[in-house]
Amino acid sequence: MKALLVLRLLVLALAGQALSSSAASIHVFAAASLTDALRQIASSYEKQTGDKIVFNFGASSLLARQIENGAPADVFFSADEAKMDVLEKKGLIVKETRKSRLSNALVIVVSSGSSLSFQSAGGLASAEVKRVALAETKTVPAGIYAKQYLEKAGLWTALEPKVVPTENVRAALAAVESGNVEAGMVYKTDAGISRKVKIAYEVPVAEGPDISYPMAMVKAAEQPAAARSFLGHLNSADAVRVFERFGFTVRP
Repeated sequence: MKALLVLRLLVLALAGQALSSSAASIHVFAAASLTDALRQIASSYEKQTGDKIVFNFGASSLLARQIENGAPADVFFSADEAKMDVLEKKGLIVKETRKSRLSNALVIVVSSGSSLSFQSAGGLASAEVKRVALAETKTVPAGIYAKQYLEKAGLWTALEPKVVPTENVRAALAAVESGNVEAGMVYKTDAGISRKVKIAYEVPVAEGPDISYPMAMVKAAEQPAAARSFLGHLNSADAVRVFERFGFTVRP
């Protein structure tokens, strides 16, 4: 009886070792605005597969440069097409795995205790608003999208002196949360995860920029099979439900 118990324990231990040795660590470089949704998706995926998802969240521009410089990445999930275009032109992603997965919308946020409310983005030009937090407008997708919209609306020249540039969209959100600025322009999904801000104005989708989040496998992926599997999961019904719960528009 004792010998049988020992044998069973040995079999279980060997099975655990086999599972551990076959599990992969998948390095996913993803836009900061995807943080909450992807963490939830990854938690479920890890339980299903035994694989481990290792995230590197940040501005898409910074992540793309890291990949260009040889950082170990298996999957890149960008907040705009331009950063993915750069990597594709340099042969750094697997082209056939590239897909535009999500869209988003821009909103103007103020702190939850603020009395500010706008009928249009033009409210940012009022004397009550002295500082406006935007993600960096030259390289970070959220900032680029915001500037494009404000230029189209004829507001950029008036607002540029008020702009406080931040490292990424989550940093712009944090600036509003802390009260360091009167307002900020972020993604609708970012506003949705914070109890410290409220939406003062939502940019109509028809008036805003075409916001696209493409994903692809990195050509130098150390775990190509596992990377493809995770990309496949991001196309699943389970992942769609999570993305939509966080406010993203899922593209077919």
